[in-house]
Amino acid sequence: MRVALFVTCVNDTLYPRTGQAVVRLLERLGVTVGFPPEQSCCGQPQYNTGYRHETEPLVRRFDAAFGPYEYVVTPSGSCAAMVRDAYPRIGARAAAEGRGPGLAEAAGRAAPKTYELTEFLVDVLGVTDVGAYFPHTVTYHPTCHGLRALGLGDRPRRLLARVEGLELRELADAEECCGFGGTFAVKNPAVSAAMGADKTRAIRATGAGTVCAVDSSCLMHIGGTLARQGASVRPVHLAEILASTKEEPFG
Repeated sequence: MRVALFVTCVNDTLYPRTGQAVVRLLERLGVTVGFPPEQSCCGQPQYNTGYRHETEPLVRRFDAAFGPYEYVVTPSGSCAAMVRDAYPRIGARAAAEGRGPGLAEAAGRAAPKTYELTEFLVDVLGVTDVGAYFPHTVTYHPTCHGLRALGLGDRPRRLLARVEGLELRELADAEECCGFGGTFAVKNPAVSAAMGADKTRAIRATGAGTVCAVDSSCLMHIGGTLARQGASVRPVHLAEILASTKEEPFG
């Protein structure tokens, strides 16, 4: 099984421990993980702000970087959704316009082998008990791309339910957006902040000491809002919880 880590821009730049956690977790499960250094941004910021043509070279770059691998695993629902959902549409649009030769083929190779971490664990490896230990109260925020674009469903919760010592607290209105939305937070800061305040209010009401999600970008927004409120709730990526063991505890 040839597996590669697609770490994503946010994790590479701001949260490298999340990428490291994915590698530790997968290696513990017997998976050898490759890391092609040619990988770069998936193109989501460009695509979401209307720069489709500028995104096209990144589709080709992704295909070239991960070409030798059978599976591409990423700790990001939004980036996985970009590859799986947007890449085929970018390729099809270019083909319909009679431009971008080979782009549709590149997208067609990249999309079906790209998995968000919890999908890979549950659907490919067939595991829910990964041998994790995290003796804390936790609430789970299902991010928009994971919930709506990928349809992750209960996969993250099934994994959390098998973590030794973890007490999962239910989050009210869990399916509501946290307000980040990438460039949405920049273009609509007041609305974004209000949505973030609603989300953190619900998180704090659970009494949990930790909030987790499958996207570091959403956790960045939630964590920043919690910090400004003076709350003690820790934002932690799901990968870091799953990688935590008694021998190698989180933090």
